[in-house]
Amino acid sequence: MGKAMKGLKKVALIGLGAMGVLYSDLLQQAIPDDFFVIADKNRIKRYEREGIYCNNVRCTFSYRSRENAVPVDLLIVGVKFGGLQEAIAEAAPFVQKGTVIISLLNGISSEKVLQEAFPEAHVLYCIAQGMDAVKVGNQASYLHKGVLVLGESDGQQSEALQAIGQLFDRVEVPYVYSDAIMRKLWSKLMLNTGINQVVMVYEGTYATVQYAGEAREMMVNTMREVMQVANAEGIDLNEEDVQGWLTIADGLNPEGMPSMRQDGMAKRYSEVELFSGTVIPLAQKHGIDVPNCRELYQRIKEMEAAY
Repeated sequence: MGKAMKGLKKVALIGLGAMGVLYSDLLQQAIPDDFFVIADKNRIKRYEREGIYCNNVRCTFSYRSRENAVPVDLLIVGVKFGGLQEAIAEAAPFVQKGTVIISLLNGISSEKVLQEAFPEAHVLYCIAQGMDAVKVGNQASYLHKGVLVLGESDGQQSEALQAIGQLFDRVEVPYVYSDAIMRKLWSKLMLNTGINQVVMVYEGTYATVQYAGEAREMMVNTMREVMQVANAEGIDLNEEDVQGWLTIADGLNPEGMPSMRQDGMAKRYSEVELFSGTVIPLAQKHGIDVPNCRELYQRIKEMEAAY
């Protein structure tokens, strides 16, 4: 990219989950003429019929399906991991050379999948954190916007990063740059693989892992397994990171629960492939034993098979 990157004007988002609605609502209000939601025709019909609500207000999103695609400068991917391939197919006609893509998904896999699907695009690494958005049916609500942590795998501040920063300043989407985004992604993966999966398997709340006992022990041991795999992948996570996350976990609302547990309660398929499902093959590659990750993976798969 020799020439200076032009500003990001046309923005689209695919995936109206809780976070998708949060960001779509912010973008719709800030740049109504330059923002739209991508969805297939049937979904669009349903959204227009039933409406999508954010904090009790009906959203006025514009929708486009692949049949009436226009090229976009920025694509935000907000689907669940299970819907990523379908989203890639739907969004393909909107992506052009130089389109910047960010993924709101957990884990460390979606960026690689997106970059392989769209070699002509510029996929940035992104971590969505601190937002408390929830969605029930067509009603989304949140108190805290949270923040998007953005970076390049090599830690450089690229033109694409600067362009997205300028856009987010304009539309008031909170963000920060990180020159250690891969370490942050792995660190969050370590937390999620522990806390999300254990609370789901033990069918509890955050309180389940806040007190000494079997569940907490399993969470900590799982996090340490992820730390070992991260180290083998050249990411310098250490015991300080584990203890730091435990302090944060202990401060969470004891009655609250991760989205994975909510998936279990609603008999929806979870994001297990983003957590243990990602760690186990990498552990095998490096000859590392991860018994807790394997057990959690198996138990979650058994729970889901019974739906």
